[in-house]
Amino acid sequence: RLAKALGVEGTPVADAQAWRVGTGKDGAGPMLRVNRQAPGTWTFSRYAPGTDDCKGVLRCTHEPAAPTVHPVSVAAAEKAAAPVLKALGQDDAKVDAGQVMGAQRVVNADPGFGGLPTYGWTTGLTVGPQGEVVGGSGQLKAPDKGETYPVLSARRTLELMNAAPRTDHRMGIGGCASPVPLKDRLEAPCGTSGKTTGQDAFTVDRAVFGLASHSSQGRQTLVPSWLFQVRPTAGQDGFTVTYPAVDPKYLSSPDTPSGRPEPRPSGSAAAPTTQDVRVSGYSTAGDDLTVRFEGGVCADYKASAEESSDRVTVTVTETRWPDKVCILIAKEYQRTIHLDRPLGDREVVGSDGGPIPREKPGARLPGAPRASGRPVR
Repeated sequence: RLAKALGVEGTPVADAQAWRVGTGKDGAGPMLRVNRQAPGTWTFSRYAPGTDDCKGVLRCTHEPAAPTVHPVSVAAAEKAAAPVLKALGQDDAKVDAGQVMGAQRVVNADPGFGGLPTYGWTTGLTVGPQGEVVGGSGQLKAPDKGETYPVLSARRTLELMNAAPRTDHRMGIGGCASPVPLKDRLEAPCGTSGKTTGQDAFTVDRAVFGLASHSSQGRQTLVPSWLFQVRPTAGQDGFTVTYPAVDPKYLSSPDTPSGRPEPRPSGSAAAPTTQDVRVSGYSTAGDDLTVRFEGGVCADYKASAEESSDRVTVTVTETRWPDKVCILIAKEYQRTIHLDRPLGDREVVGSDGGPIPREKPGARLPGAPRASGRPVR
């Protein structure tokens, strides 16, 4: 159904990790890739880099996904996205089509489950200047309802978040969030003597009960959480911070929900968990390939590349810090990889085989985080 809504023809073919639909003309046409493991994270690209399928665009030497024309209107973008969201069962999702990147407009849809809003389960669809969906990503399968747990009030959850151990300067938000306005000055972390540490205190304007995405035993899980709308210092955009609203005694570790507690032997430490991260775009300068991606504030990131005659496969690995309670806020990172030779006309793909779009100078990348970001542990 998703392939049909996206206009991808062909029979699904399974490989080791994913289903693939469509190869197009010599691999240059529409391609949908869906991970076989639930919830079926999917990526879609209508045009491969360098394709000659110009769809009426005059300059065929350029990628048709980024022609030099104006983006479609919000209404046109939402109309183009509607059949895809319906195929996903997300036609009642909260939609925002305000993000523009060059000639493309992005439609972000946040579905609700069980009458609750979600955070981190976003479907992102990029609409080209001709009104067709040219790229996208999301989750194919709706989550199954899990166990029932006691939950906490917004105030108690806020107290737990503020009491969580602080890390170094890489934390995206520090000090104490407060449900009442604070003075415009630096505040000490909660529970300390009042000595200033250089971390700002932010104000929580609103708290909404919902479901936030976490990773539990290597799988994506929606966990009952409070979604705090945070107001930073003057002149900056507000953002969302989430924290689990589940009673801590039901969590197997500070940030990994599970059905039953899993205590570790006394004195033992959790091993760091590692996973691949989706790369949202790239740029080049000589022999250097710079990749951009979204990540959390409690992990280390490493980028590498495998080169062949016709493509460069980029892998970005996230290694999470063990035994850390991490605030759910996302940052945009970049890493530069030195290639053996200039990229030329070689295709750049991710570790899942999906194409990575070239970054247009001065524009944000398709699928880049909005002000609230994507939640990461």
